[in-house]
Amino acid sequence: MSPQTTDVLVVGSGFGGAIPAYHLAAAGARVTVLERGPRLATEEFSHDLNLGAYPRIVDVIKGDGISVVAGNCVGGGSVVYFAASLRAPSFVFGRRDPAGRRLWPSTITRATLDPWYDQVEQALPVTRLDWTDVSYAGGVLAAACDRAGHTCNPVPVAVDRARCTDCNWMLSGCRFGAKRSMLLNYLPAAEAHGAEIRPLHEVQLVRPSTEPGYRYAVDWTTLDGGDYTCPTGVGTIHTRTLVLAAGAVGTPVLLQRSAPLLGGVPAAVGGWFSGNGDRVSVAELDEGKVRSLLGLSRSDTVAYQALPIGMPITSASYDRLDAAAPEFSRFTLQQIYFPTVTNTLARTAAGLWSGADKKRMRARWRSWLTVLAMTEDEAEGRFGAPPLTGSFTRLANGIGLGTMRFTPGAGTRRGWDAADAHTRSILEKDGLATVRPWDEHVTGTVTAHPLASCRTGDSAALSALDDLHELRSHPGIFVTDGSAVPTSLTVNPSLTIAALAERACPAIAARCAQSGVALRYAPSDPLTGRAQGGAVAYAARELAARAALG
Repeated sequence: MSPQTTDVLVVGSGFGGAIPAYHLAAAGARVTVLERGPRLATEEFSHDLNLGAYPRIVDVIKGDGISVVAGNCVGGGSVVYFAASLRAPSFVFGRRDPAGRRLWPSTITRATLDPWYDQVEQALPVTRLDWTDVSYAGGVLAAACDRAGHTCNPVPVAVDRARCTDCNWMLSGCRFGAKRSMLLNYLPAAEAHGAEIRPLHEVQLVRPSTEPGYRYAVDWTTLDGGDYTCPTGVGTIHTRTLVLAAGAVGTPVLLQRSAPLLGGVPAAVGGWFSGNGDRVSVAELDEGKVRSLLGLSRSDTVAYQALPIGMPITSASYDRLDAAAPEFSRFTLQQIYFPTVTNTLARTAAGLWSGADKKRMRARWRSWLTVLAMTEDEAEGRFGAPPLTGSFTRLANGIGLGTMRFTPGAGTRRGWDAADAHTRSILEKDGLATVRPWDEHVTGTVTAHPLASCRTGDSAALSALDDLHELRSHPGIFVTDGSAVPTSLTVNPSLTIAALAERACPAIAARCAQSGVALRYAPSDPLTGRAQGGAVAYAARELAARAALG
């Protein structure tokens, strides 16, 4: 039986995987995508509270001091994210470690990334909300900010507002085709150019290939579609170029397990893990004061009670994103909604997880205003020894134990404290609300934005990847998911992950061409196929500069 082969193998199908899959397939390469999770059509997403709905496409992975919420399906995080699409502020790209060393590659700045941001925003596309699109909860945050002397603005989102029903089931996948996930743009475009997507394929190992002309052999296990703890088969595929986009929890673990067969991997693999500085607080609003202080009312009898109404993210305050401010004092404050299953995480006045105070507080959950602060952290997380299989020890569908350890340092704590104080100054003014951060004692800090565990950079001491996202000392292995992002971003990371993946595609194409694959590469819009003006010129210069990759 002939071995399975492909020109480009992509592991993962979220932002970091779908984008290279499309561009390389459009350029003429044979592309295969292996995805651990199932494939669901738009109409198959379940909008209900049945216990089996979330675990089908969402994993909660508990580590030591941190828990990660991640997508587990074709389309990855793009299927379950809340669609906020923001560019990282310029100061993020200039962050340095305590020794003064740059954390981002010198070739990546806001200015050099802007053409790739442009391309992603057009391809998804991203919508600029008007105030009429903002949820009532988002409007209350805006009114409270204004009353406290701060600004607040609608958040750009990757949502087709003409299709959106404001159902607020984004974590369950959008069954109306309104959220612009990878299922609606890059992935179908990749398939139109011949890419093959294989769901329920969990990659276990990367090793050198013994097939002439192929660099790497990748071993995978197929999973039962009803019980992801049950393997149903095994296989191997050989590839000329490998793109890892298994997520910031998956990619470093796969490389750690593969290290002995690959002759080692950079020491930075699995280090500097970041939760994007995420800090969630619950404001329990005084309904009477929403009316008397803010002058707002949904009806004659109800002033607020609007936590679950409308899109989950619609407004944010950027006042604390001052480039001149000290590090760990800069953050975005964003209105957000989480499903009611998370309401046990709000801290009571006594800081307890249960009891009469908790019961009373949960009974008033409709009067909550949930706020997400995205701060600067120190990326102090690290992964331990990998499990024998998979990215984590799976206990059941949707639940797993990871090997990551996260102990917040002094800088991260300063950032959280600054965000907490700012949130209270806005929402507790004159008794409008009582603000309580999520309790860290149950799950550790919680993030849906894991980053930096296999990051790009200039220094081999600080990064696993070079500035083109290629794994150091391993030609032909690229990493294009959130693990490649060097630092927390102070905004939602999806647009930056996507822009970096777009930027990496010319180098992936160049490396693929070196292996003998004839390509006709030029970045283009996956919806229209039209070339992207400025980005095409930028990509051409990049390809020319990297034609002689070592």
